Amino acid sequence: MNARVLTMIGLLAGAIGIAVLWASGVVFPFYPPPGILLLSAGTVIVALVKWRWAPLVGTALGLFIIVGFLVSPTGIGNLTGDAGAATSIGTVVQLAGVLLATIAGVAATTTPSRVTG
Repeated sequence: MNARVLTMIGLLAGAIGIAVLWASGVVFPFYPPPGILLLSAGTVIVALVKWRWAPLVGTALGLFIIVGFLVSPTGIGNLTGDAGAATSIGTVVQLAGVLLATIAGVAATTTPSRVTG
């Protein structure tokens, strides 16, 4: 499995984590939660745009979600279970996914491509 695929898996896992947060009762400012839309759109971009820089979209979105988690007044509480087990699980899935996308996006961009033929 290459780093581009891992970037997409991470973005989708992040979106699933946000969906779990939403289902567990976390209130988002918009319907549907914008993070789900952003991470899903990022996955499509990484999948369809074959330019070398495309996986950096996953890195940028991953960093965006991580920073949002860190500055959110409820982020750490959600992680530690203050809002319940489902919210904690959703936060763990979200953070694991976007961390994977962040790292894999850089790896996919910096790894030299193999030329065959």
